[in-house]
Amino acid sequence: MTSAEPVRPAILRPREPKASVLAAFQLVEDAHYFGSGRRPRRDRVRVMTERAVADRRLARDLRAS
Repeated sequence: MTSAEPVRPAILRPREPKASVLAAFQLVEDAHYFGSGRRPRRDRVRVMTERAVADRRLARDLRAS
């Protein structure tokens, strides 16, 4: 395109459809009920507690030796 050519008008594209709030909420709920690979909060807390206890035991054993 040279400077002598007129500028082409911008083509108006139709807006892409967006998911509604309800559809997004449904996706979240489906992932929650059908499993998203995450553990329930209760299990995550238990695992973290077990790790803390194991760390404290190791620290205690290292100090004792």
